[in-house]
Amino acid sequence: MIERDLEKLTRAESIDTGKPLSLARTLDIPRAASNFRFFATAILHTESEAHITDNLAFNYTVRQPRGIAGLISPWNLPLYLLSWKIAPAIAVGNTAIAKPSELTPMTAYMLCEIVREAELPNGVLNVVHGAGPNVGAAITAHPKINTISFTGGTLTGRKVAEACAPLFKKVSLELGGKNPNIIFADADLDAAIAGSVRSSFANQGQVCLCGSRVFVERSAYKDFVDCFIDKTSQLKMGDPLDEQTEQGAIVNKTQLEKIKFYVGLAQKEGGKIMLGGAAPQPPNERCRAGYFFPPTVITGLPVSCRTNREEIFGPVVTITPFDKEEEVIAYANDCDYGLASSVWTQNLNRAHRVAERINTGTVWVNCWLVRDLRVPFGGMKASGVGREGGEEALRFFTEPKNVCIAK
Repeated sequence: MIERDLEKLTRAESIDTGKPLSLARTLDIPRAASNFRFFATAILHTESEAHITDNLAFNYTVRQPRGIAGLISPWNLPLYLLSWKIAPAIAVGNTAIAKPSELTPMTAYMLCEIVREAELPNGVLNVVHGAGPNVGAAITAHPKINTISFTGGTLTGRKVAEACAPLFKKVSLELGGKNPNIIFADADLDAAIAGSVRSSFANQGQVCLCGSRVFVERSAYKDFVDCFIDKTSQLKMGDPLDEQTEQGAIVNKTQLEKIKFYVGLAQKEGGKIMLGGAAPQPPNERCRAGYFFPPTVITGLPVSCRTNREEIFGPVVTITPFDKEEEVIAYANDCDYGLASSVWTQNLNRAHRVAERINTGTVWVNCWLVRDLRVPFGGMKASGVGREGGEEALRFFTEPKNVCIAK
């Protein structure tokens, strides 16, 4: 039914978020359908653990639903991430209280209509709309909701953890990112540039996985910067409802002002704006009151400055040269976040070596955002606690119980 309603959901998602129609049509809505299909079939392939203990007893483990799961999702990928939580929670037998972002509620509402049509029993999925301090806080504080899955900002995630800890709730937190993108001189430069442009500016940079810190080996630095700027300048910014648009609108005024603040801060910290850096004229009359900001490229910043350490969540990328492998690993890890990273090299030994030492939950090698729903997803440090996806999600939403039977 989600696939049937692809165009309606695509348009609603674009209007709510400001993302281009083409992105919602090819990524957000298809992924929502895939989430339900994946977890519906995943529960058919689970295994029970069994152990013979000193020939005295037989142990086996059963996994039972935990009860009521509270699911809180963000505004940047509304249906994509909400369904990523709902699907495994109800697949293993829980009921769910789901709160979409108050900024982007429409596709969650439309999902409710689909769920009713699909005849999901009443009470299995309950979508509650409202602001975080009201609805989100009530969900995290409610004593009967014993499982919380939250995706959003790190500051809010800290509040969620503080509310859940005294009640001993099971919590998964998928939080912010300040992701490094490392390009070695031996990389396929064309592929690295294309992948880096996509990772920097997809969804106007409003994806927790976006590569916002680009590190380039010095011998390739100038060529990379020149080509990166050239390719970025060709991205078409415009009305999100225009089929040709590649860069749409920022979600709201607050987020736009945050982006502007960090661009100004970067200049104060010694950065040079190589492209973008100022809000453009609206693309047409319909978008006259919209919030737009162009892809922005900044060079010349020290690695440890605020612009390189704090999450901006917009179409802003910094590019920094490095000389040695050890140096760039230190640069990549010099951050409070640890969600994802990308490494571009044709040296397989180096790829394995660097991937092992970068402190992120995901490392992409010669690619970005290649997703397999079976793999664990989540971050280290301030990027969160726990993992989602595949078996990790099925385990998170269940309670393991060991049964020991004497022979």
